[in-house]
Amino acid sequence: MKRLLLFVGLLAASSPALAQEETLISGEFHSGGFGGPVVKFTELGNEFAVFVGGRGGWIINHTFVLGVGGYGLVNDIDLDTGLARAIELGYGGLELEYINSSADLVHFTVFLLVGGGGVSGTAVAEESVFVLEPAINGEVNVTRYFRLHAGVGYRWVTGIDQTDLKGSDLSALFGQVQFKFGTF
Repeated sequence: MKRLLLFVGLLAASSPALAQEETLISGEFHSGGFGGPVVKFTELGNEFAVFVGGRGGWIINHTFVLGVGGYGLVNDIDLDTGLARAIELGYGGLELEYINSSADLVHFTVFLLVGGGGVSGTAVAEESVFVLEPAINGEVNVTRYFRLHAGVGYRWVTGIDQTDLKGSDLSALFGQVQFKFGTF
């Protein structure tokens, strides 16, 4: 009987079902997070525009960020699209970011915002829009809990259904500066 139990025990221990399970994330796991203000400099209808907002996110293994952000136009813009029209634009959404070599003093990130917002203003019917923003950024580890982040990207806006205002009037290259505070 003892031999039978020993044999069953050895058989069970060598069974593939009890072998080490493979997982997408294995080994040591680190989780952090950050938040901070963002300023974006861009152009809307050939006029200089400034967006101010904030973003925050969960950092997974010093490499991947799952976060949210929101931004609003802060200066007066009069689009010349056949009719002079003052506009307001705000947007936000889900933000995904890849951080390359996070522990290095200077490193880069690749960023994508997928979201929506609204546009309104003088002679502009209020309308919802879809926004997609890819960007590439440089980042400097100033202290253990503070990073300075700057980069360039493109804001693509669509979903506008008006005669004299198109998504291309609101789509443009942008530069951004961000202060990130958190545990990285």
